[in-house]
Order: sequence, then structure tokens, then C-alpha cells
Amino acid sequence: MRAIQVAVFGGPEVLSPADLPDPVPGPGQVVVGMAAADVILLDTLLRSGWGQDFFPRTLPYVPGGGGAGAVVETGKGVDPAWIGRRVVVRTSTGYAERVAADVEEIMPVPDGLAIEAAAALVHDGVTALSLNRLGAPEKVEWVLVSAAAGGAGSLLVQLAAEAGARVVAAASSDVKLALARELGAEVGVDYTRSDWIRQVREVTGGGAALAYDGAGGSLGTATFDAVADGGRFVTYGTADGFAAPDPESAARRDISVLAPLLDGPPNQETVRELLGLALQRAAEGRLRPAIGATYPLEQATDAHRALAARTTVGKSLLLVGDRTAS
Repeated sequence: MRAIQVAVFGGPEVLSPADLPDPVPGPGQVVVGMAAADVILLDTLLRSGWGQDFFPRTLPYVPGGGGAGAVVETGKGVDPAWIGRRVVVRTSTGYAERVAADVEEIMPVPDGLAIEAAAALVHDGVTALSLNRLGAPEKVEWVLVSAAAGGAGSLLVQLAAEAGARVVAAASSDVKLALARELGAEVGVDYTRSDWIRQVREVTGGGAALAYDGAGGSLGTATFDAVADGGRFVTYGTADGFAAPDPESAARRDISVLAPLLDGPPNQETVRELLGLALQRAAEGRLRPAIGATYPLEQATDAHRALAARTTVGKSLLLVGDRTAS
């Protein structure tokens, strides 16, 4: 099968096309013929060698964490009725024509939902719904979403708007802000401007009641200053490390700082619940993954470069194989 392999840690150039043996399903497993592979920022960090304590990778490895396609083979103990069914798969690999996964790691794609849309929700759908539960946006309150045109950020904009909140979207270009407005944001602010925090505080009348930080690092720390006293600050961005708001300032201003990534990944039961909910919402037209960039499998390097440069508008996917199941 065709796949992308990482033989040494490094920049995007270490992503190399390779011909590898087709995976064979073990007991309790299936093989999914991939149509679209999910691409997330974490993939780029792991490729560079980051996070080995939390996400160990043995070289060489096939990057990715899943996507969507159709079951082509089942292992011992798995109902053969799965064969031919469109599924999402969330596992420890993905940039390949075929992926072996435990049957607990797959889920049917609802009728009427495009296979690319399903793939786009494998990680960001779970992340956004988890953060939405944590932040709990309320009707009429101001909600700031930074990195609002990213895979998870664009979903958070929609979820907050659906809850009746007034959304301020922060992003780095007019094109990204236009997307956020299309998805339900009331106001857009360019966070590359030096006065963007002041703009947010002015438009919200003193600060957002809830802020989602999808950037992390210094930008995430700055985002904290746009939160109103008594508000909530939910940080999940890692592009430049974690945000580090001052604990004394948070206590003095009675701001709840929530950093769910520090608690580790959600358990399998929670992942399945949230992924199922994301897929169903999307099938009902209540949640739209904004797929802004698609690449052939062999161009995974380009996908990673675009993510690192923050030029991608919306979600990135690798289109892998036959997508007639779409």
C-alpha cells in the first residue's frame, strides 16, 4: 500500500512516500480502506520529535491519527457485516491507504454525511464538543474564540453561536475572519494587530465572559487579558507551547483558568460519545467542518508546511484512495 513514513524526526521534509505491506487485522480488528486522513497540528509536533513522554513514536512510523473510509477486511471475532460500511477511524496512524484498528476505534458514518466531512470531525469534532461542555457558553454573553478559522476553532464558533452567545472571532487574516463570520461570529478581530486586546475589550464592554485559546504560547497568554473579571479562560492551543496566564492575576480577577490538555487525553468512552454526537450534528446540518485545504497523500509535506505557517483556512485533509463511498 501507499503510505507516508517518518524515518527521522525533523521538519516537514522528513515525510516520505513509501510502499509498505498491507496491514492484516488481528483478533477484534478491522482494516479500513482510507478515503481521507485527518491532519492536525499535533501531527506536525510529533513529526518534529516533540511529546515523546506523552505520545511515544518508534521510528520509522506512519503519522496521523485516523480519518474515514470503508471497512475492507475484518479479523477474528468481528462481525463481517462491517465490510463495505463507511466508517470513521480514530487510532494511532492514518497517512496510508489502509489502516488496521480495533473495532472499538471505528464508528459508522451517518447516511448523507460526506466522507470528507466525517474525517474532518475525527479529532476536532471531539475537541470542540469537549471544550464546549467545559466552557458552557450562555445566551447573550460574549465569547471570544482565538484561532477561530482552525479546525476546532471554526466548530467552537458555531457551537457558541448555536447556544445564543455573541461571538468575537480572532484570527490572523481577512480571509480567516470572513470564514468565522460566515459560521456565526458577530465580530472579527485581527490578532496580528498590536491593539487587538483593546478592540475585544471595547466591543464586549469590558472583556469576554468566556475565551477559548486555540493558539497557546504568548498569543494565548495575551488572550487571557481579553477576559472579563469573573470570566472563564479555556486554553487548548499548543502551537507555541501552552499559554501561561499569571495565577495571581487570575485569582485577583476571579477568572477560572481551564487547561484540559494537562489532564491527558479523554477516555475511549468519552471519545466515542463526543464523536458520535459530532457526526450526528453534522448529518443534521447543525455543525459544519470548514474544510479549507485538501492534498493528495503524497503531498503530506505541503499540508504540514501550511499548518506550520498558519496559512491554512479551516481544516486540512489528505485525500488518500477511492472516495466513491462519499
